[in-house]
Amino acid sequence: MSQTPAFVPETVTVTTTRVMCDGASEIRGGAALGHPRVWLEIDEAGYVDCGYCDKRFVLAGSPAEGTMGHAAD
Repeated sequence: MSQTPAFVPETVTVTTTRVMCDGASEIRGGAALGHPRVWLEIDEAGYVDCGYCDKRFVLAGSPAEGTMGHAAD
């Protein structure tokens, strides 16, 4: 029996603490499959997750950057 892989949200490295997310990405097929635009604020944890699409934004140089597997954008 094959197992379904666990959901792994998209992770983006950013350089500002205020980020915008609309759910659009190359993975999801662009803005047509996105969600309403929201602004998110990264706190002292060094990352924030979008409540709509679970995309994680990690602040470059923060402690969170070294502890989370992610691809830089």
